[in-house]
Amino acid sequence: MNWMYSYFDQISATFGIKSTYLHVLFKALVVIAGTYIAWIILKRILFSFEKKTKDTEFVQDNQEFFSVIRKALFYGIMLVTGTYLIRLFQIYLVEKIFHALLIILLATPIKDLVLALMAYLENKIADKTKTKVDDIIFDLLRKFAGAVIYATAVILALDILGVNVMPFVAGAGVAGIAIGFAAKDTLSNLIAGVLLIIDRPFEIGDRIEVWSAPAGSATWGDVIDIGLRATKIKTTDNIVIIIPNNEIMKRDIVNYTILSTKIRVRVNIGIAYDADIKRAKDLIIKVAGAIEWVSKDPVPKVVVRMFGESSVNLQLRVWINDARKRMDTISYITDKVKEEFDKSGIEIPFPKRDITIINKTLTDGKTK
Repeated sequence: MNWMYSYFDQISATFGIKSTYLHVLFKALVVIAGTYIAWIILKRILFSFEKKTKDTEFVQDNQEFFSVIRKALFYGIMLVTGTYLIRLFQIYLVEKIFHALLIILLATPIKDLVLALMAYLENKIADKTKTKVDDIIFDLLRKFAGAVIYATAVILALDILGVNVMPFVAGAGVAGIAIGFAAKDTLSNLIAGVLLIIDRPFEIGDRIEVWSAPAGSATWGDVIDIGLRATKIKTTDNIVIIIPNNEIMKRDIVNYTILSTKIRVRVNIGIAYDADIKRAKDLIIKVAGAIEWVSKDPVPKVVVRMFGESSVNLQLRVWINDARKRMDTISYITDKVKEEFDKSGIEIPFPKRDITIINKTLTDGKTK
Protein backbone atom coordinates (compact mmCIF):
# COMPACT_ATOMS: atom_id res chain seq x y z
CA MET A 1 0.00 0.00 0.00
CA ASN A 2 2.97 2.35 0.73
CA TRP A 3 4.26 1.98 -2.83
CA MET A 4 0.83 3.03 -4.08
CA TYR A 5 0.92 6.16 -1.92
CA SER A 6 4.49 6.91 -3.19
CA TYR A 7 3.23 6.61 -6.74
CA PHE A 8 0.39 9.03 -5.97
CA ASP A 9 2.91 11.46 -4.45
CA GLN A 10 4.93 11.46 -7.69
CA ILE A 11 1.81 12.11 -9.75
CA SER A 12 0.79 14.91 -7.38
CA ALA A 13 4.23 16.55 -7.72
CA THR A 14 4.06 16.30 -11.52
CA PHE A 15 0.58 17.88 -11.91
CA GLY A 16 0.66 20.12 -8.86
CA ILE A 17 -2.15 18.29 -7.06
CA LYS A 18 -2.20 17.74 -3.33
CA SER A 19 -1.40 14.12 -2.62
CA THR A 20 -4.10 14.06 0.09
CA TYR A 21 -6.83 14.31 -2.57
CA LEU A 22 -5.46 11.32 -4.44
CA HIS A 23 -5.22 9.32 -1.22
CA VAL A 24 -8.87 10.08 -0.41
CA LEU A 25 -9.94 9.26 -3.96
CA PHE A 26 -8.06 5.98 -3.81
CA LYS A 27 -9.74 5.04 -0.52
CA ALA A 28 -13.13 5.91 -1.97
CA LEU A 29 -12.53 3.71 -5.03
CA VAL A 30 -11.35 0.84 -2.84
CA VAL A 31 -14.47 1.13 -0.62
CA ILE A 32 -16.79 1.25 -3.65
CA ALA A 33 -15.06 -1.77 -5.22
CA GLY A 34 -15.13 -3.64 -1.89
CA THR A 35 -18.82 -2.81 -1.48
CA TYR A 36 -19.59 -4.13 -4.96
CA ILE A 37 -17.66 -7.36 -4.32
CA ALA A 38 -19.36 -7.79 -0.92
CA TRP A 39 -22.79 -7.28 -2.55
CA ILE A 40 -22.03 -9.90 -5.19
CA ILE A 41 -20.92 -12.39 -2.50
CA LEU A 42 -24.00 -11.72 -0.37
CA LYS A 43 -26.29 -12.15 -3.38
CA ARG A 44 -24.71 -15.50 -4.20
CA ILE A 45 -24.99 -16.68 -0.59
CA LEU A 46 -28.62 -15.58 -0.45
CA PHE A 47 -29.39 -17.21 -3.79
CA SER A 48 -27.81 -20.46 -2.63
CA PHE A 49 -29.82 -20.38 0.60
CA GLU A 50 -33.00 -19.61 -1.34
CA LYS A 51 -32.36 -22.56 -3.63
CA LYS A 52 -31.91 -24.93 -0.68
CA THR A 53 -35.05 -23.74 1.11
CA LYS A 54 -37.38 -23.32 -1.87
CA ASP A 55 -39.30 -26.50 -0.98
CA THR A 56 -40.04 -25.39 2.59
CA GLU A 57 -43.59 -24.40 3.47
CA PHE A 58 -42.64 -20.90 4.60
CA VAL A 59 -40.83 -20.02 1.35
CA GLN A 60 -43.61 -21.48 -0.80
CA ASP A 61 -46.21 -19.41 1.06
CA ASN A 62 -44.04 -16.26 0.89
CA GLN A 63 -42.50 -16.04 -2.58
CA GLU A 64 -41.34 -12.45 -2.05
CA PHE A 65 -39.51 -13.16 1.22
CA PHE A 66 -36.00 -13.32 -0.30
CA SER A 67 -36.71 -10.30 -2.48
CA VAL A 68 -37.43 -8.33 0.68
CA ILE A 69 -34.24 -9.65 2.34
CA ARG A 70 -32.16 -8.63 -0.70
CA LYS A 71 -33.63 -5.15 -0.61
CA ALA A 72 -32.95 -4.81 3.12
CA LEU A 73 -29.33 -6.02 2.69
CA PHE A 74 -28.79 -3.58 -0.17
CA TYR A 75 -29.99 -0.65 1.89
CA GLY A 76 -27.84 -1.83 4.81
CA ILE A 77 -24.69 -1.94 2.66
CA MET A 78 -25.57 1.47 1.20
CA LEU A 79 -25.88 2.84 4.72
CA VAL A 80 -22.45 1.60 5.78
CA THR A 81 -20.70 2.58 2.55
CA GLY A 82 -22.42 5.94 2.23
CA THR A 83 -21.61 6.86 5.83
CA TYR A 84 -17.95 5.99 5.33
CA LEU A 85 -17.69 7.98 2.08
CA ILE A 86 -19.42 11.01 3.58
CA ARG A 87 -17.03 11.02 6.52
CA LEU A 88 -14.11 10.37 4.22
CA PHE A 89 -14.91 13.47 2.19
CA GLN A 90 -15.98 15.30 5.39
CA ILE A 91 -19.40 16.28 4.03
CA TYR A 92 -21.06 16.16 7.44
CA LEU A 93 -24.07 18.22 6.40
CA VAL A 94 -25.13 15.52 3.94
CA GLU A 95 -24.68 12.71 6.47
CA LYS A 96 -27.87 13.45 8.41
CA ILE A 97 -29.92 13.83 5.25
CA PHE A 98 -28.48 10.58 3.91
CA HIS A 99 -29.31 8.70 7.12
CA ALA A 100 -32.84 10.12 7.25
CA LEU A 101 -33.47 9.15 3.62
CA LEU A 102 -32.20 5.60 4.14
CA ILE A 103 -34.40 5.15 7.22
CA ILE A 104 -37.45 6.07 5.19
CA LEU A 105 -36.33 3.73 2.39
CA LEU A 106 -35.79 0.90 4.89
CA ALA A 107 -39.41 1.22 6.03
CA THR A 108 -40.64 -0.47 2.84
CA PRO A 109 -38.69 -3.77 3.16
CA ILE A 110 -39.43 -3.84 6.90
CA LYS A 111 -43.15 -3.47 6.17
CA ASP A 112 -42.98 -6.19 3.51
CA LEU A 113 -41.13 -8.49 5.91
CA VAL A 114 -43.70 -7.92 8.68
CA LEU A 115 -46.57 -8.59 6.26
CA ALA A 116 -44.88 -11.80 5.08
CA LEU A 117 -44.48 -13.01 8.67
CA MET A 118 -48.10 -12.12 9.43
CA ALA A 119 -49.28 -14.02 6.36
CA TYR A 120 -47.33 -17.06 7.52
CA LEU A 121 -48.82 -16.83 11.02
CA GLU A 122 -52.29 -16.40 9.53
CA ASN A 123 -51.88 -19.61 7.54
CA LYS A 124 -50.62 -21.42 10.61
CA ILE A 125 -53.14 -20.10 13.12
CA ALA A 126 -56.21 -18.42 11.65
CA ASP A 127 -56.84 -20.91 8.84
CA LYS A 128 -56.76 -23.83 11.29
CA THR A 129 -59.32 -22.45 13.72
CA LYS A 130 -63.06 -22.92 13.39
CA THR A 131 -63.81 -19.29 14.01
CA LYS A 132 -63.48 -16.65 11.29
CA VAL A 133 -62.86 -13.86 13.75
CA ASP A 134 -59.10 -14.51 13.72
CA ASP A 135 -59.10 -13.55 10.05
CA ILE A 136 -60.56 -10.18 11.00
CA ILE A 137 -57.81 -9.60 13.57
CA PHE A 138 -55.05 -10.36 11.06
CA ASP A 139 -56.78 -8.18 8.46
CA LEU A 140 -56.84 -5.34 10.99
CA LEU A 141 -53.15 -5.81 11.79
CA ARG A 142 -52.26 -5.81 8.08
CA LYS A 143 -54.08 -2.52 7.54
CA PHE A 144 -52.39 -0.74 10.43
CA ALA A 145 -48.91 -2.30 10.22
CA GLY A 146 -47.80 -0.22 7.23
CA ALA A 147 -49.06 3.05 8.74
CA VAL A 148 -47.30 2.40 12.06
CA ILE A 149 -43.98 1.46 10.39
CA TYR A 150 -43.97 4.46 8.03
CA ALA A 151 -44.98 6.86 10.82
CA THR A 152 -42.16 5.53 13.00
CA ALA A 153 -39.67 5.91 10.12
CA VAL A 154 -40.70 9.52 9.50
CA ILE A 155 -40.40 10.38 13.20
CA LEU A 156 -36.90 8.81 13.39
CA ALA A 157 -35.85 10.61 10.19
CA LEU A 158 -37.01 13.98 11.52
CA ASP A 159 -35.22 13.33 14.80
CA ILE A 160 -31.97 12.59 12.94
CA LEU A 161 -32.35 15.85 11.00
CA GLY A 162 -32.61 17.67 14.30
CA VAL A 163 -36.28 18.51 14.00
CA ASN A 164 -38.10 18.55 17.34
CA VAL A 165 -40.97 16.12 16.82
CA MET A 166 -42.63 16.74 20.19
CA PRO A 167 -44.75 19.69 18.94
CA PHE A 168 -45.97 17.48 16.10
CA VAL A 169 -46.79 14.68 18.55
CA ALA A 170 -48.60 17.10 20.85
CA GLY A 171 -50.46 18.61 17.91
CA ALA A 172 -51.43 15.16 16.71
CA GLY A 173 -52.73 14.40 20.21
CA VAL A 174 -54.88 17.53 20.25
CA ALA A 175 -56.10 16.83 16.73
CA GLY A 176 -56.88 13.26 17.79
CA ILE A 177 -59.01 14.52 20.69
CA ALA A 178 -60.87 16.91 18.39
CA ILE A 179 -61.46 14.19 15.81
CA GLY A 180 -62.55 11.86 18.60
CA PHE A 181 -65.28 14.26 19.71
CA ALA A 182 -66.35 14.90 16.13
CA ALA A 183 -66.52 11.19 15.26
CA LYS A 184 -67.48 9.73 18.64
CA ASP A 185 -70.17 7.51 17.11
CA THR A 186 -67.72 6.05 14.60
CA LEU A 187 -65.10 5.51 17.29
CA SER A 188 -67.73 3.94 19.53
CA ASN A 189 -68.57 1.49 16.76
CA LEU A 190 -64.86 0.74 16.23
CA ILE A 191 -64.32 0.04 19.92
CA ALA A 192 -67.46 -2.11 19.99
CA GLY A 193 -66.14 -3.98 16.95
CA VAL A 194 -62.89 -4.75 18.75
CA LEU A 195 -64.86 -5.93 21.81
CA LEU A 196 -66.98 -8.17 19.59
CA ILE A 197 -63.81 -9.71 18.18
CA ILE A 198 -62.44 -10.32 21.67
CA ASP A 199 -65.66 -11.40 23.41
CA ARG A 200 -67.04 -13.45 20.48
CA PRO A 201 -70.76 -13.49 21.34
CA PHE A 202 -71.28 -14.81 17.81
CA GLU A 203 -69.20 -15.80 14.83
CA ILE A 204 -69.65 -15.72 11.08
CA GLY A 205 -72.26 -18.32 10.17
CA ASP A 206 -74.10 -18.21 13.52
CA ARG A 207 -77.86 -17.71 13.49
CA ILE A 208 -78.97 -14.92 15.81
CA GLU A 209 -82.10 -12.94 16.59
CA VAL A 210 -82.49 -9.63 14.72
CA TRP A 211 -84.38 -6.99 16.69
CA SER A 212 -84.20 -4.29 14.00
CA ALA A 213 -85.76 -6.29 11.15
CA PRO A 214 -88.42 -4.50 9.07
CA ALA A 215 -91.97 -4.94 10.33
CA GLY A 216 -93.57 -8.12 9.01
CA SER A 217 -90.25 -9.68 7.93
CA ALA A 218 -88.11 -12.47 9.40
CA THR A 219 -86.68 -11.66 12.82
CA TRP A 220 -83.58 -13.85 12.70
CA GLY A 221 -80.73 -14.49 10.31
CA ASP A 222 -77.14 -15.63 9.76
CA VAL A 223 -74.09 -13.49 10.50
CA ILE A 224 -72.24 -13.01 7.20
CA ASP A 225 -69.67 -10.37 8.17
CA ILE A 226 -68.24 -8.86 11.36
CA GLY A 227 -66.58 -5.55 10.51
CA LEU A 228 -64.93 -2.92 12.65
CA ARG A 229 -67.85 -0.52 12.24
CA ALA A 230 -70.88 -2.75 11.65
CA THR A 231 -72.06 -6.35 11.47
CA LYS A 232 -74.01 -7.73 8.52
CA ILE A 233 -76.82 -10.24 9.08
CA LYS A 234 -78.75 -11.95 6.29
CA THR A 235 -82.27 -12.83 7.38
CA THR A 236 -84.24 -15.83 6.16
CA ASP A 237 -86.02 -13.42 3.78
CA ASN A 238 -82.63 -12.86 2.08
CA ILE A 239 -82.49 -9.31 3.42
CA VAL A 240 -79.10 -8.06 4.62
CA ILE A 241 -79.37 -5.90 7.73
CA ILE A 242 -76.31 -3.82 8.62
CA ILE A 243 -76.27 -3.07 12.36
CA PRO A 244 -73.70 -0.71 13.96
CA ASN A 245 -71.55 -2.60 16.44
CA ASN A 246 -72.35 -0.08 19.14
CA GLU A 247 -76.04 -1.01 18.91
CA ILE A 248 -75.25 -4.72 19.11
CA MET A 249 -73.24 -4.27 22.31
CA LYS A 250 -76.24 -2.56 23.96
CA ARG A 251 -78.63 -5.46 23.25
CA ASP A 252 -79.17 -8.96 24.54
CA ILE A 253 -77.79 -11.25 21.84
CA VAL A 254 -79.84 -14.40 21.20
CA ASN A 255 -77.55 -16.92 19.50
CA TYR A 256 -79.19 -20.16 18.36
CA THR A 257 -76.05 -21.96 17.20
CA ILE A 258 -73.22 -20.85 19.51
CA LEU A 259 -73.11 -24.21 21.33
CA SER A 260 -74.55 -26.51 18.68
CA THR A 261 -77.14 -26.50 15.91
CA LYS A 262 -79.48 -28.58 18.09
CA ILE A 263 -82.26 -26.60 19.83
CA ARG A 264 -85.62 -27.26 21.46
CA VAL A 265 -88.79 -25.97 19.81
CA ARG A 266 -92.05 -25.37 21.68
CA VAL A 267 -95.38 -25.50 19.83
CA ASN A 268 -98.54 -24.41 21.65
CA ILE A 269 -101.72 -26.33 20.75
CA GLY A 270 -105.16 -25.87 22.30
CA ILE A 271 -107.95 -28.51 22.46
CA ALA A 272 -111.52 -28.38 23.67
CA TYR A 273 -112.40 -29.24 27.27
CA ASP A 274 -114.43 -32.28 26.23
CA ALA A 275 -111.63 -33.66 23.95
CA ASP A 276 -109.61 -36.76 24.83
CA ILE A 277 -106.32 -35.31 26.14
CA LYS A 278 -104.43 -38.61 25.96
CA ARG A 279 -105.52 -39.18 22.37
CA ALA A 280 -104.53 -35.62 21.47
CA LYS A 281 -101.08 -36.10 23.03
CA ASP A 282 -100.52 -39.34 21.11
CA LEU A 283 -101.45 -37.71 17.80
CA ILE A 284 -99.15 -34.75 18.41
CA ILE A 285 -96.20 -37.02 19.29
CA LYS A 286 -96.95 -39.15 16.21
CA VAL A 287 -96.78 -36.09 13.95
CA ALA A 288 -93.56 -34.83 15.57
CA GLY A 289 -91.87 -38.25 15.39
CA ALA A 290 -92.49 -38.48 11.65
CA ILE A 291 -90.29 -35.44 10.91
CA GLU A 292 -86.82 -36.50 9.76
CA TRP A 293 -84.91 -33.62 11.34
CA VAL A 294 -86.55 -34.10 14.75
CA SER A 295 -84.18 -35.65 17.29
CA LYS A 296 -85.12 -39.06 18.66
CA ASP A 297 -83.16 -38.43 21.86
CA PRO A 298 -84.60 -36.77 23.80
CA VAL A 299 -88.00 -37.87 22.50
CA PRO A 300 -90.81 -35.38 21.77
CA LYS A 301 -92.91 -34.55 24.82
CA VAL A 302 -96.38 -32.99 25.27
CA VAL A 303 -97.38 -31.27 28.52
CA VAL A 304 -100.54 -29.55 29.73
CA ARG A 305 -99.59 -25.96 30.41
CA MET A 306 -102.79 -24.40 31.64
CA PHE A 307 -106.56 -24.24 31.42
CA GLY A 308 -107.67 -21.42 29.18
CA GLU A 309 -111.03 -19.68 28.94
CA SER A 310 -112.23 -22.06 26.26
CA SER A 311 -109.40 -24.56 25.81
CA VAL A 312 -106.94 -26.89 27.46
CA ASN A 313 -103.57 -25.52 26.39
CA LEU A 314 -101.03 -28.18 25.45
CA GLN A 315 -97.40 -27.61 24.52
CA LEU A 316 -95.24 -29.83 22.34
CA ARG A 317 -91.56 -29.74 23.28
CA VAL A 318 -89.36 -31.24 20.61
CA TRP A 319 -85.61 -31.15 19.87
CA ILE A 320 -84.50 -30.56 16.29
CA ASN A 321 -81.02 -31.19 14.85
CA ASP A 322 -80.88 -27.98 12.80
CA ALA A 323 -81.79 -24.68 14.43
CA ARG A 324 -82.45 -23.19 11.00
CA LYS A 325 -85.52 -25.42 10.66
CA ARG A 326 -87.26 -23.92 13.68
CA MET A 327 -90.00 -22.14 11.73
CA ASP A 328 -90.35 -25.10 9.34
CA THR A 329 -90.90 -27.34 12.35
CA ILE A 330 -93.60 -25.12 13.86
CA SER A 331 -95.38 -24.74 10.52
CA TYR A 332 -95.24 -28.44 9.66
CA ILE A 333 -96.44 -29.63 13.08
CA THR A 334 -99.28 -27.08 13.21
CA ASP A 335 -100.49 -28.11 9.76
CA LYS A 336 -100.29 -31.87 10.32
CA VAL A 337 -101.78 -31.75 13.84
CA LYS A 338 -104.81 -29.90 12.41
CA GLU A 339 -105.27 -32.69 9.84
CA GLU A 340 -104.94 -35.45 12.47
CA PHE A 341 -107.33 -33.70 14.86
CA ASP A 342 -109.93 -33.34 12.10
CA LYS A 343 -109.64 -37.07 11.28
CA SER A 344 -109.99 -38.07 14.93
CA GLY A 345 -112.75 -35.62 15.77
CA ILE A 346 -110.68 -33.66 18.28
CA GLU A 347 -111.94 -30.11 18.36
CA ILE A 348 -109.61 -27.16 18.26
CA PRO A 349 -111.62 -24.65 20.31
CA PHE A 350 -112.54 -21.12 19.54
CA PRO A 351 -114.17 -18.51 21.79
CA LYS A 352 -117.90 -19.13 22.35
CA ARG A 353 -120.59 -16.98 23.94
CA ASP A 354 -123.98 -18.19 25.20
CA ILE A 355 -126.71 -15.58 24.90
CA THR A 356 -129.92 -16.09 26.91
CA ILE A 357 -133.05 -14.04 26.07
CA ILE A 358 -135.52 -13.68 28.95
CA ASN A 359 -139.03 -12.41 28.34
CA LYS A 360 -140.76 -10.72 31.30
CA THR A 361 -144.52 -10.00 31.38
CA LEU A 362 -145.54 -6.72 32.97
CA THR A 363 -148.68 -6.23 35.14
CA ASP A 364 -150.55 -4.61 32.24
CA GLY A 365 -150.00 -7.67 30.11
CA LYS A 366 -147.27 -6.17 27.97
CA THR A 367 -143.99 -7.94 27.36
CA LYS A 368 -140.84 -6.21 28.30
